[in-house]
Amino acid sequence: MNQQDHNREEQEMQHLQHEAEHARPHKKVSVMGYLAILFAAAFLLLLLSYFMQQRANQQAISGLEATSSNAFDSINNLIAEKDRLTEQVEDLESQVAGLQEQLEDSQRKLYDAQVLHMKEMIARQNEEDFNKSRLQILSELMRLRQLCCDPHLCLENYQGDSAKAEACLELIQSAIDGGHRTLLFSQFTSMLEILQERCEKAGIPYFVITGATPKEKRLQLVKEFNEGEVPVFFISLKAGGVGLNLIGADMVIHYDPWWNLAAQNQATDRTHRIGQTKTVTVYRLIAKNTIEEKIQKLQEMKQNLADQIVSKEAVPLGSMSKEELLALLDGTM
Repeated sequence: MNQQDHNREEQEMQHLQHEAEHARPHKKVSVMGYLAILFAAAFLLLLLSYFMQQRANQQAISGLEATSSNAFDSINNLIAEKDRLTEQVEDLESQVAGLQEQLEDSQRKLYDAQVLHMKEMIARQNEEDFNKSRLQILSELMRLRQLCCDPHLCLENYQGDSAKAEACLELIQSAIDGGHRTLLFSQFTSMLEILQERCEKAGIPYFVITGATPKEKRLQLVKEFNEGEVPVFFISLKAGGVGLNLIGADMVIHYDPWWNLAAQNQATDRTHRIGQTKTVTVYRLIAKNTIEEKIQKLQEMKQNLADQIVSKEAVPLGSMSKEELLALLDGTM
């Protein structure tokens, strides 16, 4: 190899070395740039994930706020509905009226004789005898109630009339003339039978439900009454306490109100159901100057003094003392 060739070879080697030295930095920069891009992409993904999570959380919070708002709205609506219903009940209660009637002459004599008999019987008893005869006393009180309602309930041969029964029929006829429909409650099914006979004589159509009426028949009668035009529905107090929806009526008559106001109110509530659009008027028929009137006054006094909320019942007759019972009978003759 001559000197010229040797020089050429060294020049080529130097040129390759020079290119190699300049190529390495370019390759290093390219790798760093790639890594930078990877880090930037990862950072952007993290940011995107964070903002998406924040958005999801915000939507969830908004949903909870909306749900909470709806819940509070529902609660407020329920409270408003309760207040509205309370106002309606108060309005309905303001329509309760008492209808007092003097007993017919022969009816009065029978009643007075029964009161005198009871007072003499109780006065003769000592405390022990009185406690032993409570069932008999309750039976005698029942007879007093029947005489107030209609003496025919306890006397088959009674030839007189009943002031309360006559007043009741007049009230029913007046209601019909005014376009009203009536529920009539009594604790005595035999009293309902007497009133049914009077309605038949007067040509007044009616329905009747007692404890002996089958459930299917009850539902059928209730449906026919609510959808029809029959003006009177006779119901025994025991049968009418639950399970009846009688919004077709706008007048209630309690023929023989007694101690248990809760049972009477529960019966009255048969007309206060969803769908009732009329004001319901309630009548309690009271025989004047009788034990019925005394009990009504005791109920009013008891309610005013004790503000009975849970139970509207006065002191049960079975727990009354001898003196209390005599005081109850006193002044009813």
